[in-house]
Amino acid sequence: MIPDLTQEGKAETKEWKPDLTAPVVMFDRVSKSYGRINALSGVSIGISGGVTGILGLNGAGKSTMFKLMMGKLKASSGAVRLFGTDPWKNPAPYSRIGFVPEHEKLHDWMTAFDFIVTFGRLHGMTRDEASKEAARVLDFVSLTDVMHKKIGQFSKGMRQRVKIAHALVNDPELIILDEPLQGCDPLARTTIMNVIKELGRMGRTVLVSSHILHEIERITEQIVILHRGRVLALGNSHAIREMLDQHPHKILLECDKARNLAKSVMDINEVTGMSFVNENQLLIETRHLGAVHSRLPKVIVDGKHTVKGIDNPDDDLQSILVYLTGGFL
Repeated sequence: MIPDLTQEGKAETKEWKPDLTAPVVMFDRVSKSYGRINALSGVSIGISGGVTGILGLNGAGKSTMFKLMMGKLKASSGAVRLFGTDPWKNPAPYSRIGFVPEHEKLHDWMTAFDFIVTFGRLHGMTRDEASKEAARVLDFVSLTDVMHKKIGQFSKGMRQRVKIAHALVNDPELIILDEPLQGCDPLARTTIMNVIKELGRMGRTVLVSSHILHEIERITEQIVILHRGRVLALGNSHAIREMLDQHPHKILLECDKARNLAKSVMDINEVTGMSFVNENQLLIETRHLGAVHSRLPKVIVDGKHTVKGIDNPDDDLQSILVYLTGGFL
């Protein structure tokens, strides 16, 4: 609360309110250096509402960006704003934020419920309020049935969900998740992805970092690609893929008879080249990945071909970075 002295000299309290006209997160030419190492260089982005994926290889600057948002680091230059406010001058925005860092030790001797209640109390809730919120968020991440078990007995995926629940206990408007899917099994990944998508549908602003392209694309179409501390691309993932169509893509088909399948695939105009990996694998080249994928099912069915697998060997973040940097990684 900020003291407000009226003309009568009476002290009143004035509650901080966010600037609703400003982006929830705004970086204005932000740089962060560690000696001669530039972790971030002149980053300018504005993000509000929905889920945004922050993509980058290890060392791209994803965690540094999040630490700057959370006040764990201070920018070397430029401005960071949360809800239109400089958090270094006024920490009030942090009451509206939930943060899940990449690396964090949990209190293994506590139950999930007690752990979340503790954080609710730290946010100023009464014990009854904290207990009610703990039950709510643990149900939201599908941990109700184990909420009274000790965290030390949890799998990696369950521990990640506990971390997400603790970040939601204050009902935040901005949720920051640093590599929340790392080390999780497929079932846990799906559960966490569903939680993230639901938060986006609720109108929250959610930032999710990852170095795996297809994971982010399952959550959102809005992405920011970081590379060596710079924003390499941002916007809708479909638009970024269209930009990449100037480069050839590969599709690997695993089938019974590659040569027979090749004769049918030749009818797809967007296919620019083919080669045989072996008698059961056909490699297709195209500059229009989506168009070929949309036509392949009909070609396979009409030709009565048996296809056991379809893969895009160059459809990963590493390959996209190669494309965007002209091969200079």
